[in-house]
Amino acid sequence: MSEKNNLSFEDTEIAFRHSSNSDLKRAYWLFKVINVNFLVKIGPPVTNFAIKIGLPIKGIIKATIFKHFCGGETIAECDKTIENLNRGGVGTILDYSIEGEDDEHVFDNTHDEIIRTIERAATDKAVPITVFKITGVGRFSLLEKLDEKASLTNDEQAEWEKVQARVLAICEKAHAKNIPVMIDAEESWIQETIDGLALDMMQRFNKQKAIVYNTYQLYRHDKLQSIKDDHQVAVKSGFILGAKLVRGAYMEKERKRAEEKGYLSPIQPDKQSADKDYDAALDYCTDHIDAIAFVAGTHNEESCRLLAELLDKKNIDHKNPHVYFSQLLGMSDNLSFNLAHSQYNVAKYVPYGPIKAVLPYLFRRAQENTAIAGQMSRELSLIVKEVKRRKLS
Repeated sequence: MSEKNNLSFEDTEIAFRHSSNSDLKRAYWLFKVINVNFLVKIGPPVTNFAIKIGLPIKGIIKATIFKHFCGGETIAECDKTIENLNRGGVGTILDYSIEGEDDEHVFDNTHDEIIRTIERAATDKAVPITVFKITGVGRFSLLEKLDEKASLTNDEQAEWEKVQARVLAICEKAHAKNIPVMIDAEESWIQETIDGLALDMMQRFNKQKAIVYNTYQLYRHDKLQSIKDDHQVAVKSGFILGAKLVRGAYMEKERKRAEEKGYLSPIQPDKQSADKDYDAALDYCTDHIDAIAFVAGTHNEESCRLLAELLDKKNIDHKNPHVYFSQLLGMSDNLSFNLAHSQYNVAKYVPYGPIKAVLPYLFRRAQENTAIAGQMSRELSLIVKEVKRRKLS
């Protein structure tokens, strides 16, 4: 039985308890820069060029944007971040953020690294969930061909078998160690293949407990129905559906491709429709809490408040293992730490990896942030509020 509580996302003392004055100062200037669209647009090409010609820019990146949004270059370097979050009751989702590679050797290394995150989680309660991307262990264009139902060459068939074997080995390890593993969502034109793999893994490993989670991007107009359909499959086949609910990360790319290729965009017509479906998904999952385990990945205050209210309304314990709130490291600390303070399950994505390899992730974060109307000014206003509070106290 849940107790009612006065959940507030305005308490900056709780939100920034883990941040030093210099952390706040760095965050302030970082969000100021990210708020300037022009800098975000020219940043990636300039940075890539500087690295290519050997300018000593990596140190600057590591001390600023990397330090704010990433845990480190290795799992060991993430230790301080993991401890820091844990002190505020927030768990860590170690996210090895290598993406867009095309090399079998890199795919094998990424597979090995994801196994290491599961092994770390098995020995550390502060790391309750793990995650990976299928494009971290397989070639994007191969997945694209599979989605198109095109026939594969013998070499491609062998390559696809390797991808499936890597995914199976990761999920087997997660099952053996009793650690949930989430499969991230990606672009719509490779997503059907990912969905099929994820559902197959759930049927194998989610009989007793939700180990494997698929990700549903609710900014797609078909994804609320996907959750309901997959839930029916889970009920019939006797497994627990694992679902990570997000709004989505590839909107501009999706719309552009749909326009270029002349098909109906999979993206909702407007933000209100995406919000409506997201909140309906929260309602649906809480209605079926015994059969669906879910992670609400959201920076939206209204959705976080709604989920907290739904748990109370439906008498679902705040610590029910089938419900997690999740945000990204370096963002929305007012949500993460205040939710944790009110005894909800919360875990932050902590990306890590070699700086050069993680740059695409960092640039996407910055570009996404400018696309979220009001998000940056909200972050800035909370930082300013906390700085003032500290001066007064």
